[in-house]
Amino acid sequence: MGRLAPIFIIIAASLWGIDGIVLRPSLYNLPVPLVVLIESSIVAILLSPLFYKQFPKIKSLGKRDLLSFFLVALFGGAIGTMSITKALFYVNFVNLSVVILIQKLQPVFALILASVILKEKLPKEFFIWAGLAIVGAYLMTFGLAIPNLSTGEKTVFAAGLSLVAAFSFGSSTVFSKRALRNVGFELGTYLRFLFSSLIMLITTLVFSSISEISSISGTQWLIFLLIAFTTGGAAIFLYYYGLKKVTASVATICELAFPLTAVILEYFLHGNLLEFFQWIGVVILILSIIKVSSINNK
Repeated sequence: MGRLAPIFIIIAASLWGIDGIVLRPSLYNLPVPLVVLIESSIVAILLSPLFYKQFPKIKSLGKRDLLSFFLVALFGGAIGTMSITKALFYVNFVNLSVVILIQKLQPVFALILASVILKEKLPKEFFIWAGLAIVGAYLMTFGLAIPNLSTGEKTVFAAGLSLVAAFSFGSSTVFSKRALRNVGFELGTYLRFLFSSLIMLITTLVFSSISEISSISGTQWLIFLLIAFTTGGAAIFLYYYGLKKVTASVATICELAFPLTAVILEYFLHGNLLEFFQWIGVVILILSIIKVSSINNK
């Protein structure tokens, strides 16, 4: 199953693309901290009974293990998720190309941190294909054009939040790899959402109004449940399964499946047809991900 590990990460990243394009727009009218709190809490509550017997294992974890999960929750579950959600809200899910910028810089942050924190050493071939993957992702999103940030103040803010999200998710990938060192991917998924829920509860109480939970419609509750069982809990479960068996550096390149999915969905849902150089970017990105995965198997 080790050879298939990158595929699980690619599936998870694809689910995150579906989340951003299809599901999250329905939550546009809700405060961002409340959205992240609810989606994290639902998964944590659903998983709690399954891992009741593993609580002794949690108690036996060292301080560094718990700190790693806290940092994963802080950067990936809280800061990163709030930043990308707010960025999508800012552009009203229309000018998505700016928000998808996160995936162009996330691997850069993750590769640097993986080298510094995890001491991952990679062959030169990896960096060649990793660089091509980022180039391919850029071409796929923008073609030969330069990203347009002059469409309004909100677009600039969205770009800034995308940059924060890029660093946060890149950091989360590295800290997740460290956090999974002494636990299985099942328990790792639970701890990630448990810590995220606690952090977001405090954040919501301080910076937002938890009373606005009463304004959530029945349809939105269904969306939250759908997120929990697909792009939220299920995606992290698959992601951690794959991450347990690959390096953080390989994982962050496989996560470029997110913008690939987003661009494909943009075409089918909104009729935004890709241009010639964007298709070249798609081919480069897919080929690069395959090559990076094969390097991991070697």
